[in-house]
Formats: sequence, C-alpha cells, structure tokens
Amino acid sequence: MKFCLRKLRSVVSLAVILLPISADAEDTQTYQLTDGQTVAPLERFQECDACPEMIVMPLGSFMMGASEGESWSSIWDVEGKGPVAYEGPDGLYNIPHEGPQHEVLMDTPYAMGVNEVTHAEWMACVRDGGCSHNPDHSVVVFRRGDVALGPDHPAIDVSLLDIQEYVAWLNARVGVAVYRLPTEAEWEYAARAGTTTRFAQGDVLTSDQANFSGDTTAHNRGRPFPNLLSRAVPVPVDELDAANPWGLRHMSGNVNEITISCFVKPHLGLPTSSAYLDHATQGCDRYVAKGGSYNWAMDALRPASRFYGPPEDRRRGFLGFRLIRIYPTEGPFS
Repeated sequence: MKFCLRKLRSVVSLAVILLPISADAEDTQTYQLTDGQTVAPLERFQECDACPEMIVMPLGSFMMGASEGESWSSIWDVEGKGPVAYEGPDGLYNIPHEGPQHEVLMDTPYAMGVNEVTHAEWMACVRDGGCSHNPDHSVVVFRRGDVALGPDHPAIDVSLLDIQEYVAWLNARVGVAVYRLPTEAEWEYAARAGTTTRFAQGDVLTSDQANFSGDTTAHNRGRPFPNLLSRAVPVPVDELDAANPWGLRHMSGNVNEITISCFVKPHLGLPTSSAYLDHATQGCDRYVAKGGSYNWAMDALRPASRFYGPPEDRRRGFLGFRLIRIYPTEGPFS
C-alpha cells in the first residue's frame, strides 16, 4: 500500500509517528500512523508538502564495512598525503579505514529518503526563513566553466552545519522532531539493501545505474572499461535506473552524502545501530560521507567506501545529503 499524507493549508500540520504494532518477525512488522493507517517495511509515505518521500526500512542485521580484497582501486587519502590502500590478492586493494567488517544489528526502526534532498526542497526552507545559506547551485566543468543545475538536482554547496538548520525547519513543519541525517550504519544498511555484493546492483555498475566517472574508473583500473560515461555533472534525482533493491535511488554516485557519524579509522566495530547513534552524538571535527560522486571512480561508490570532511565543509559540487525519519526521541537530534 502506498500513500501520501499532504499538509492541509488551513489546518495545523499533521505529524506522522511510527509506532510498532508487531515485532514477531521482520516480514510482519508494521507501524501505525496517527490517523490509524499502517505502513510495513518498503512502503512509502510523505507526511507534508515540504517533506521528502520516505521508504520504511525493514529491520535486520548486516555486515558493515568492506570484505577482504573488495576494492579494486588504489585510493589516495583526501588530504593528499599518500595512498591509503595496499594491494591484496588478485591485484585487488584493501583500504584500512573501510574495515574491519563486522555485523551490526539494526535495533532502531527508521525510514530513509527515496532521493537525495533536492535544490527545490532546500530553497523552500530558504524562502520560509528556516535556512540561512543560499547555496551556489552550479558545478565547475573542465573547459565549460560553471554549469547551472536545476531544481530537481541534488542540493549541493551545503555543509553539515547548514543541514542542521534544514532539519530543524522540517521538524517544525511536521511538529515532531523525527527527521535527521543518518548515521553511517543506517546509511550503509539502507544502501546495501540486503545484498552482499560490491554494490547493491551487483559487482559492477553501469552508467545507466549510477552517475560516476568512466574515465577515472578506467584510469584506476589501469585499462579501458567499456561503455562507461563521464557526465561531469550531477543528474536530477529521478534520472537513471538508479534504485537499489529497496527502492532507494542514487545511493551509489551522483553526490556524496553527509552523515552524522564521526570519522574514525578503523571502524569502531559497534554491534548495533543505536550504539552508532550514541557515538555520533558525541560530536567531532570530521564527519563521514558516503556513496561517492559523479566525478569519482566506480570503486568509490561502494557502500563500504568512506569519505570525510569537517562540519563546515561545503565542497561545492559533490557533497549533498538525504534524511531519515525516526521515532520521536530525547537527545541532541530531538
């Protein structure tokens, strides 16, 4: 059952609160909305005109981080100090900060945004006075200069600090503090969508499935990689056959997505999603971003791949975000 809750202009906004009805089994768990409707895992909802469309994530567990020899690229760290990968079996590479691989139990129900938050959604916040930053919605393309993007492209030129304003505005619209950025564990679980391959769509991606750089991919592999495009710009969130098995679009590629998790290496190895949230609330000077970007090689689009930046970092052109929707809770993200 798909449904859409629209905010009535003449009435106080309707807040949707997900409440567990049954947790006997993952495939029968449902959540009740305030108007009596129920949603089950993988069903969609939108609770206000300004709200992103969400998909309820099924609960379960997954192996977080990269498996041995998963990467095929020699990756340089973001500060340019040298390679952070070493060559493993069969010419594949292992990236220390992507491991160790460990099991994580998803013990907090949530819904994930179908798409990256768009420029149009961000500008609604700017026009309403909730967001103080009016981003530069263009990217620099070699030999073309600045290329302007449209309203359905991902919001870019925004930092974690900017996003906190957007989240506060959106929560005020629904009347309940339930939207926030995902933790790294919540993001990676949703991106993998129950799969164990290098990408949710398989061990390789096509340019029809994800927006990344074919030229950089071929360079990193050290040989031609046929039929891959280098678009050099983000694409609108509804373009390409970009959905993973759970219906989330552009979890690989297009723009790198900011999370609230602190970047540490190696992984903390925590056992539950709630433990990762507890660590995220501590604050830090470097935050994890996931998913890779339109101008990066295919290997950087793996769900296990990790990028980091400071909370004020906007990295115009390749950093964006999507939100999750959780229970009302106490704490820094309430």
